[in-house]
Amino acid sequence: MKFSFRTIAAAAVTAVSMAAPAFADAGDSPTLQRIQERGVVSIGHRETSIPFSYIGAENEPIGYSIDLCLKIVDAIAAELGVDSLDVHYVPVTGQTRIPLIANGTIDMECGSTTNNLTRQLQVEYLPTTFITGTKLASKVSSGITELEDMQGKIIGLASGTTNEKAIKAAIEAENLDVKIVPVKDHSQGWLALETDRIDAYGSDDVLLYGLISKSSEPAAYHVTGRYLSFDPYALMVQRNDSTFERLGRATMAGLMRSGEMAKIYAKWFEPGPTKINMPLSDTLRTAFEVQALPE
Repeated sequence: MKFSFRTIAAAAVTAVSMAAPAFADAGDSPTLQRIQERGVVSIGHRETSIPFSYIGAENEPIGYSIDLCLKIVDAIAAELGVDSLDVHYVPVTGQTRIPLIANGTIDMECGSTTNNLTRQLQVEYLPTTFITGTKLASKVSSGITELEDMQGKIIGLASGTTNEKAIKAAIEAENLDVKIVPVKDHSQGWLALETDRIDAYGSDDVLLYGLISKSSEPAAYHVTGRYLSFDPYALMVQRNDSTFERLGRATMAGLMRSGEMAKIYAKWFEPGPTKINMPLSDTLRTAFEVQALPE
């Protein structure tokens, strides 16, 4: 597993106060205490979850979720009364992200993770930052438009994802003869699709659009089918640390209340460096408004 570091200067108190009001000291928060002792915030990131968390041109993690997590880093620095904190980037996969949060290896997971009740038995989530669902990506020439078109074909699914669970359930419900090939991450799944080892790759639609945007021949691929799942994304933190969770929630609420969350969204989706054109939906705009709790 490889790691990278980055030092983040604390934002001015006036800037942070809007997003993160004062909290108790680090003593009653295992996460803040760990960060205070090390002087480091450990952030779990995905390497190919475009545009949420991926490796940019300068070989550093970038994306919508990364920007949001760095706002929380600013709030942590202000809470601890320090000028700066190192950020320790730890790459995670669909299978490793929850265990690494649960055991305290990482303080936050900043990727493309669905909040559901089963996962809440192991981790906690901050407010919803994106809403998506499972669809299929395939070559335009394949003729695949719905899951039923996969009869007798091969689909790739990233292990440990909600997409894997949703598509397996749909295949069983429809009694389809579909061969499932497990892959480690999105890059491995996309490579399998490009090289015709699978006929389709199943994931959240926004991630599929991101993979297409970075492919060598975007026009050759499409995202099709009905939604096979409902997936609200949120940043993950440890369970049983209400102080740190509240700090994260207050930061997210402040961004939503001020309108800065919508600006960060636009940077990555309308269209930006990822060439994805997904304007803020009415559903997500309403979610931001509902979660913009007053101080």
